Amino acid sequence: MNPQYTYFIILAASLAGPLLLSFDKKVAFYKQWKFLVPAMLLPAAIYIAWDSWFTARNVWSFNDQYIIGKKYFGLPIEEILFFLVIPYCCVFIYECVRLYFPAVTKKVKGDAWLKSIAVLLLIAGVVFFKKDYTASTSLFLGLTLILFFVFRKWFPGFNSGVFLISYAITLVPFLVVNGFLTALPVVIYNDAENLGARIYTIPVEDVFYGMLLVFLNITLFEKFRQYR
Repeated sequence: MNPQYTYFIILAASLAGPLLLSFDKKVAFYKQWKFLVPAMLLPAAIYIAWDSWFTARNVWSFNDQYIIGKKYFGLPIEEILFFLVIPYCCVFIYECVRLYFPAVTKKVKGDAWLKSIAVLLLIAGVVFFKKDYTASTSLFLGLTLILFFVFRKWFPGFNSGVFLISYAITLVPFLVVNGFLTALPVVIYNDAENLGARIYTIPVEDVFYGMLLVFLNITLFEKFRQYR
């Protein structure tokens, strides 16, 4: 196999299961695509701009050995697809948790947990303001969560408990995928711009980078679904 297809194959393998299971009778996730597609576009645009900026600043880079070679906005086409493929998989998991485990999710005090995460991240963003990846990830997610609670009434369909449980489940495949990307490596991080703390080969900041992406997708997904 040509190693230049590595990143693309990782994405295709990630998408295959959730896409096929989208036609499960109980979840019937395919019926939600009309809400999901527009919900993915704004976060994808934000993340492409953020990713492009950080690539230009050498916060991270991409190994040409494992990418097809086509680039847009300074990013490999696979990296752009990442911001569509991974959200699809994550929102699918969220929907499965919401439908299959309603009793469990009601017991989780999600709002309190998210508020605590927001405060801790804002502190981390200030303390580590000289490290681009750590500071931006902490501050962006922390401020987004604060703004969410300021305008909480605008998002009546969002369940914090379901989000936290589904994201915890999502972290397993998310870390597996990122593990491949960082171990080969497909993505190369500049450790001067992060804490240097790793989960296997994955910068710990990736957990919150991913959380913000999924949070934006799910809040918008529920917002669009509110008007069905």
